[in-house]
Amino acid sequence: MPTPLWTLCRSWSAVMLLAVAMPALAEDSARKVPVIEQVDQAVTKLVDKNVVAGAVTLVSEDGKLVHLSAIGKADIESDKPMTRNSMFAIASMTKPITATALMILVEEGKVNLDDPVSKYIPEFADVKLDGKKLEKPITLRQVLTHTSGLGGDQRVVKSLENQGKILAERPLHSLPGTKWQYSPGLNVIGRVIEVASGKPYAEYLQEKIFTPLKMKDTTFAPTEQQKPRIATLYAFDDKSGELKPSTSWIGNVETDPYPNPSAGLYSTASDLSRFYQMMLNGGFLGDTKVISRDSVAELTKAQTPDEIITGFTPGNRWGLGYCVVQEPQGVTEALSPGTFGHGGAFGTQSWADPKTGRFYLLLVQRSNLGNSDGSDLRKDFQNAAKTALSK
Repeated sequence: MPTPLWTLCRSWSAVMLLAVAMPALAEDSARKVPVIEQVDQAVTKLVDKNVVAGAVTLVSEDGKLVHLSAIGKADIESDKPMTRNSMFAIASMTKPITATALMILVEEGKVNLDDPVSKYIPEFADVKLDGKKLEKPITLRQVLTHTSGLGGDQRVVKSLENQGKILAERPLHSLPGTKWQYSPGLNVIGRVIEVASGKPYAEYLQEKIFTPLKMKDTTFAPTEQQKPRIATLYAFDDKSGELKPSTSWIGNVETDPYPNPSAGLYSTASDLSRFYQMMLNGGFLGDTKVISRDSVAELTKAQTPDEIITGFTPGNRWGLGYCVVQEPQGVTEALSPGTFGHGGAFGTQSWADPKTGRFYLLLVQRSNLGNSDGSDLRKDFQNAAKTALSK
């Protein structure tokens, strides 16, 4: 086991290394960056098989960038290559960022994780299960761990205030605290952030997370300058055996213009690396503090009991907005117990491993990939990176 002093030195080195490296990478996408050939080979095989049109992969170890690569096409029809600064709709990878924003309010004493949701959204006082009012109210902790009993789609209609009322009227699927069910609970958290902070949800995230971490390409509404860098969403067509352009409400600012705390963000590998390095560093990146070390620990520890099965792959439990790997196996075999992160509907993945000091980012845009958390693409990427770094 490393000593506390060693751990502190390692964390501080990681802070300084990434703080220096990542801005430069973001500003100069043409500079030479490290590439793990085994990772590129694994991704290329799946691009060649039309699993995805292209991918951006990033691996960091102890705060040092050890791999950043773009493979394939961002848009097949126009023959536009994928680049390291391509932008992606990260879908449910938005959830951990929303949870982290709430934890800032917890630190400020404006929110308590065990508060009833009804303290911030009064309509939740009347939530019912099988037509009967609950004996105990739904708490923020239950919403964050997907054990609130909420279910159904994760869209936001008109505003988070309006959506909070809609969710309060939606019948529960189970008694709160007894079952894990993936839910629109982070949309509830988005509204709580608005009420507790007195600011619009998207504005709060910009002020407290994106601006301090210099995540300049992380947004709910890409600008005209950013739009050309967005990778096209594809679906596999069984009849032709080819990838065809696809559509979704997720990330569609024309049909769903309201910031969605569950699924609405666009981002890049560079930006997401800054966020996950901050989390691995215990809330800091360089001289910038986002949250405390204790808050990081609370967000990323297993909050659900062993008897409740959680997640989309075996061996996991759930933290506050984060999936936590409890017993690595199968697709998670390259990771250590305690690894935290989240996937997205379009195949995107982000996983941070405190034991090894590594994090893995996989950015793709594929709409009918199935269980993206359990995809061969994720498994092959992580395994290839671990094998190369373990030599």
